[in-house]
Amino acid sequence: MDWHSSITGFKIYLQLERSLSKHSIDAYVRDVSTLRTFVIENYPDISPLNLDLTKLKECIHWISKREIDNRSQARTISGIKAFYKFLMVEDLIKDDPTELLESPKLGKYIPDVLSIDEIEQILQSIDLSTDRGHRDRAIVETLYGSGLRVSELVELRITNIIQDQSFLRVTGKGNKERLVPTGEHALFHINTYLNQYRVHLPRIQNHEDFVFLNKFGKKLSRISIFNIIKECVARAGIHKSISPHTFRHSFASHLVEGGANLRVVQEMLGHESITTTEIYTHLDKDFLRENLINFHPIHKKKS
Repeated sequence: MDWHSSITGFKIYLQLERSLSKHSIDAYVRDVSTLRTFVIENYPDISPLNLDLTKLKECIHWISKREIDNRSQARTISGIKAFYKFLMVEDLIKDDPTELLESPKLGKYIPDVLSIDEIEQILQSIDLSTDRGHRDRAIVETLYGSGLRVSELVELRITNIIQDQSFLRVTGKGNKERLVPTGEHALFHINTYLNQYRVHLPRIQNHEDFVFLNKFGKKLSRISIFNIIKECVARAGIHKSISPHTFRHSFASHLVEGGANLRVVQEMLGHESITTTEIYTHLDKDFLRENLINFHPIHKKKS
């Protein structure tokens, strides 16, 4: 089996067997394509079925010299491991050469978050005198008010808004569906956009049910959302590197700081593992100190 047919098979496996999103599938395919580039350049006669651990380590060393950070290296290694797991599942190889392949050591990743004041600055910077302004306000309110991934936001449908219960039915990673509560502010701005502004857009077949549309009546792309956020942040005068995902991080972090149960936050974010949600316990020192004083029994005795 050559590289082209094995990668094509891997792509089909990720889509049908693991039900991954297009974004995730593209990322895995990029990882394996990096491996293919290395092998073709250095060992053109070796197929993916004959690659051994030594050559895989050479590939990782080659990747590291391309000034790719540790986190990106780890991501690529994860993709390569998934590829060889697929080859094992398909009985194309007997032994997994990636079994002893080690990823670089990673420090604990703590995402950037916005303060509540910064969130408010961004919201207030949006010009509500325009149709687009109401759409953009609804987008930011939804990202921060419900903690959606950008892919979940662009795929959000009108029929997935449960109005009477203030919930959104969201399809996340692995096509897993979950219910996410949305705050009254977010729901208000969504409905204002839908009922007063979106209704005037052209009706395009297969796009009618998506919540957020461009001026031509078509579903917004991920890139469009990134650009909208970039513009909002610039108008607010905030000099930070902020993406749509920053609002998801801020949503989770502010919930945890406010005392929300970590399991509840995990459910709302759609995390498979609680350890992923635990990154949001990076609370500031004042908050930690305040909780210690208020809730530890030894401090209660002194008060």
